Amino acid sequence: MTTLANTIATDLLKIQAVFFRPDEPFTWASGIKSPVYCDNRLTLTAPDVRADVENGLKTLIETYYPDAEILMGTSTAGIAHAAITAHLMGLPMGYVRSGAKDHGRQNRIEGKLLPGQKVVVVEDLISTGGSVIEVVEALREAGAEVLGVVSIFTYGMQKGLDRLAAANVENHSLTNFDVIAEVAAKQGYIAPEDVARLIAFRNNPSDESWIGGAK
Repeated sequence: MTTLANTIATDLLKIQAVFFRPDEPFTWASGIKSPVYCDNRLTLTAPDVRADVENGLKTLIETYYPDAEILMGTSTAGIAHAAITAHLMGLPMGYVRSGAKDHGRQNRIEGKLLPGQKVVVVEDLISTGGSVIEVVEALREAGAEVLGVVSIFTYGMQKGLDRLAAANVENHSLTNFDVIAEVAAKQGYIAPEDVARLIAFRNNPSDESWIGGAK
């Protein structure tokens, strides 16, 4: 567990941006029962956590994508993080809509993007990877060279990992599901024996056998 991953995990748990409830699972829009609720938008209203996140994203970009020329946020959750991180780095930024506007210039990509420009996509959360891959594909179609993605948190679900690999999309996250589960247990947010239940969910979200597991 890296120091950065541990710090961000601690931050997200503290403000309940990531909230575990293994005994009373949440229901996703897909119908899947989940022991975790994620809302990384809460980082924006917690200045100390926000500083850790944006400086962390800056560190990831400088480490893995030192040739980045512009940051592009995902709409809508990644926009603010892309803007703040770009400000810290002195880089231009823009964002990619989930679909083209139906008025005006009908842009999908907002901000000036030049053909061949080296882009890093800023995302808040990676689960199955579908939405961020769509953003990357839109940027590639516009002629950008997408170096990769940085994100705050990833579930590390196999489906997401496979889809990112198939689309030739590299992602680096500040922290991940396994680290947050471990930190949550150490800090008393969940019982230590719940970690295995959480990992079982992560490994196969459609299998609900983890619900009501031994406590």
